[in-house]
Amino acid sequence: MNNQLNGPGKILIVGGGTAGWMTAMLLAKAWPGTPSEICLLESSDIGIIGVGEGSTPKMRRFFDGLDIPESQWMPACNATYKCGIRFPQWSTRKGYKSYYHPFFSIHDDSTVRAFANSVAHRRANIDVPAHPDAFFVSNHLANDELAPKPDPELEYQSEYAYHFEAGLIGRFLQERAIASGVTHLIDTVTAVKQHDNGDIARVETKDRGSIAADFFVDCTGFASVLTSKTLGVPFLSYKDTLFNDRAVALPTPLDGRSLPSQTISTALKYGWAWKIPLSNRFGNGYVYASDYIDADGAERELREHIGLNDDSVTARHLKMRVGRVESSWNGNCLAVGLSQGFIEPLEATALMIVQDTVENFITRFTEGHFTDKYRAEFNVKINLIFDSIKDYIFMHYKLNSRNDTNYWVDNRENTHVSDSLRQILDVWDSGGDMLGELRRQGPRLAYSPTSWFCILAGMGRFPRKPKKAKRNTQVSDPDELRRYCEKIVRHFPGHRDTIDAMRAAS
Repeated sequence: MNNQLNGPGKILIVGGGTAGWMTAMLLAKAWPGTPSEICLLESSDIGIIGVGEGSTPKMRRFFDGLDIPESQWMPACNATYKCGIRFPQWSTRKGYKSYYHPFFSIHDDSTVRAFANSVAHRRANIDVPAHPDAFFVSNHLANDELAPKPDPELEYQSEYAYHFEAGLIGRFLQERAIASGVTHLIDTVTAVKQHDNGDIARVETKDRGSIAADFFVDCTGFASVLTSKTLGVPFLSYKDTLFNDRAVALPTPLDGRSLPSQTISTALKYGWAWKIPLSNRFGNGYVYASDYIDADGAERELREHIGLNDDSVTARHLKMRVGRVESSWNGNCLAVGLSQGFIEPLEATALMIVQDTVENFITRFTEGHFTDKYRAEFNVKINLIFDSIKDYIFMHYKLNSRNDTNYWVDNRENTHVSDSLRQILDVWDSGGDMLGELRRQGPRLAYSPTSWFCILAGMGRFPRKPKKAKRNTQVSDPDELRRYCEKIVRHFPGHRDTIDAMRAAS
């Protein structure tokens, strides 16, 4: 892969699912007019791991970049809008037993500044309102079950993401990819053959025999057939930081006409439970640590949490390999999705990482004239994305104030804290220049300063005995903030009505 080329040649994606077909769509559009052939090989014998999923706002850019409107893909995938994520019961502190992580846009600039100002006073031990829920329009949209699609004449525009069924979105993307020229092969890989230099030469299949390619993409899931099993790339576990390694999932019906526009992630005894609204049902699940509770106990706790005692509804149990490979691009092979790593879905980052990986690869592969010239720089960037997301997820556990089980105590007292996270906590707790610290670390952080402020303030990481604010303390009036947000959300439609109208028109 060291000779300059005029195109990527033949690329074989091994494995389908959402990650495989997202990769196929992005690669198929990347190099028009160059010598290229995109093929995807998947087995009919291997199931898809995904359940009902959420996304980050980056998913909007994925579909926009492919010129696929929401009216086409959302009804086909039972998709709904997602304004943000609510986190009940992670903190026991009075006034902070739940908080909402909003998606925010440039139109939230004034409230972001007001929030940062109030947080600065509260960190300085002055008793002012600093809970993030009061400051963001997104929280009001979620509370009122509204869709983040305002009237056209409104200058304010909200940021948002989606909920959808993973199996359906994979199928939708498969149809689009095939229509765009991607070759779809159904067969089972039986062996992987390498060149003398270690690069992958071809895969052997059950029915088609040998399939050779110039470049390979490993979308084989946790099995990581090409990356881990063939190339022997080491896997770096996050087990010492993120304890959860199992999940159990159960669907439940929607509640009449109600259709929330938020994910709810509720802390339970040994992990947390997601509740994701799809257009036809709720997706529910419990992400937990098997060192603290077994599968049967976790299923019982989830059933009790969602009020589902009907044993005829079968639970789906999943195992998770949490961590990442040492490098995602190795030789002539790129690992994407579960084959490269996984971080528990607390902030719904799995498909964001897929998108980041493939888009960065396309950029670097093209800049390097389809050689491995920029492979090292690419791997550094992708590893930073993984590790910084891991830090942000771990912050939820580090900040918890629960004492009901050893699980929560052990998480809070966990000393496996990265230097980056330790510095953030030290600056926050000491009343230092938090915004300056986050900007200093900016290139290494996957989340914005406002997101860091939201989690720290939302979990109540403030001095315990604040002093009464002086009369001349300049902070935003909570009643004025509420009236401002209520005025804005009058211009947003109901979520249920919006989704029903979209489905009726499809």
